[in-house]
This record gives sequence, C-alpha cells and structure tokens, in this order.
Amino acid sequence: MGVRATELRKGVVIQVDGDLLLITEYMHHTPGNLRAVIHVKLKSLKSGSSKEMRLNASESLEVAYLDKKPCEYLYKEVNGGYVFMDQESYEQVTIQPEMIAEQMGFVKENTVVAITFHDNLPIGIEVPPSVVLKVTEAEPAVRGNTATNVKKEVTLETGLKIKVPIHISVGDMVKVRTADSEFQGRSN
Repeated sequence: MGVRATELRKGVVIQVDGDLLLITEYMHHTPGNLRAVIHVKLKSLKSGSSKEMRLNASESLEVAYLDKKPCEYLYKEVNGGYVFMDQESYEQVTIQPEMIAEQMGFVKENTVVAITFHDNLPIGIEVPPSVVLKVTEAEPAVRGNTATNVKKEVTLETGLKIKVPIHISVGDMVKVRTADSEFQGRSN
C-alpha cells in the first residue's frame, strides 16, 4: 500500500527496491511560494548503511509492515548463528551474526528480546534501554590512580568490553546503557 510522502514520520519503515529503510530524520520544507520538499534520512535495516532522500510532497512510497514477537535467546551455533525461540509458538529462529552482532553483546542466554519480522523473516532485535551484566575479567585497581577520573576496560559475561571506573572488580554486577555501551553504575 502506497503512502504519500507527507504522511511519513520518523520511525516508519519503508520499502525501496527490495530494501527496508528506517526513517531516522524527517523534515518538511516549503521554500517561499515553491512546492514542498521532504528531506528524509534513512538507515537500511539489512546492511546498516545510511542515505538521504529528497521527495516531492505528492510522491507515494511503500510502507513495510513489521511484526515484533517476544523471543528467548537460547544459544549461539557453531557456525555463528544466534538461535531464538518464539515465546508463543515455541518455534526456533536462527539469525545470522552480521544482522545483530552489535546488540548481542547485551543479551545473555535465556533472555527475552523483541525480534522484528518482515514477511516471516527476522530482520533485527530490540534490546532494552539498559541491562545488568556481570564483570568476568578486570584488572585490579592500582593504588594511587584514584585521584582522577581513571577508567579501565573490563569484559562482561557476554564478551562485551566496556570502560568502567577503576574500583569495579571481577564479580561485580554493572548496569550498561545499550545505546552507547556506557557504564551506568553498579547493580545489586
């Protein structure tokens, strides 16, 4: 179903030449007495690349209808694929690492995440805004480094590496913001 360019908004997914594109920015511009022009910034859901488009107000685009389902992360296959189980139908879905590798650093086994499907094919996952993970590797704090805001790199239970304050040690539970892998604090 075609939708006029003036009806598009940020967060809508459109389909152009078989590729799914998420609208990340939307600007409607009417220069003086000329025709309206719509500038949109798009991000490909398949490749992750970004591009810009300039549209006439009367242009029609195909909106992609996506389905989100809660799925539990089970394990990582030997070939690298991530296996999830649909919480409603108990069917297993395998997603290739190139599609979701960045987000998987925030997901531990048996965690439920929202998987986005298009035409019954998984195209991505949605992780919560922040997660609590256990520190598995950390250098010990060095005496005298506490005078300034010194940070060190630690490894979390999912294999994700982040920068934390010097006082964090192995076994600590830390809260991490998923948007930018930023340390938020200790957790109980």
